[in-house]
Amino acid sequence: MSEIPEVDIVVPVKNEELDLAPSVTRLVAYLRDSFPFSARVTIADNGSTDGTWPLARSLEQAFPEVRAVHLDMPGRGRALHQVWSSSDAELLAYMDVDLSTDLNALLPLVAPLLSGHSDIAIGTRLAHGSRVIRGPKREIISRCYNFLLHVTLRVRFSDAQCGFKAIRACQARQLLPLVADEGWFFDTELLVLAERAGLRIHEVPVDWTDDTDSRVAIFDTAVRDLRGIVRVGTGLARGTIKVPQLTLRESVYRKPTALPALAPTVGHSVGSRR
Repeated sequence: MSEIPEVDIVVPVKNEELDLAPSVTRLVAYLRDSFPFSARVTIADNGSTDGTWPLARSLEQAFPEVRAVHLDMPGRGRALHQVWSSSDAELLAYMDVDLSTDLNALLPLVAPLLSGHSDIAIGTRLAHGSRVIRGPKREIISRCYNFLLHVTLRVRFSDAQCGFKAIRACQARQLLPLVADEGWFFDTELLVLAERAGLRIHEVPVDWTDDTDSRVAIFDTAVRDLRGIVRVGTGLARGTIKVPQLTLRESVYRKPTALPALAPTVGHSVGSRR
């Protein structure tokens, strides 16, 4: 893709040679047939030791909308940080390679950002209107984690961990240098800092189906997330994490994009009302 896309969709992968080609092929087909904005798919291989990287390169050759980026070190947060920091797109997004979130939620996710209405958009599995298929263990863990965030860090967004998010590049450039986590807590840390900065977070209820072959180590991830909550909470309380107040005047907003008609209710916003 030679022109600068409006949306850069990052798909972080590590040892995903089985899911990568079918998912990227499906995503590209959706973007061509159903997505009204120019978009690029960036495969961010972080530390794969199987055939993921050669496959990513072959997909880059097969589809002009796809590019492949390789990182030697693993870490979803590290991959998103690097790709988002260097992207030339106006809007930065990411989704999990298993495409657990229905792609029909992509347009409602990005539309409020491209119009200038909101700064960040997240898919949520815990709001009214979401339809979720997953086991009780993951459901309980997810609800407990988000409840803990509400109690400890006083956040207002409902679902920190859904792998389906987007942010305006002008805001990402100011927040990414403050995000320290390089793993799964990256999402939560970015959202907490964004909310403290006064940004508006738009939530989109999604249809979500659990991947039964998920590579996420639940216990290890939970421990790291708890450590992340303590670190961020302590830093904010002591003032060692200094979050700028980002207002409309400090943001580089372009003229709102003409958007296609959407359903009357596609989500709701939390955070600053500016």
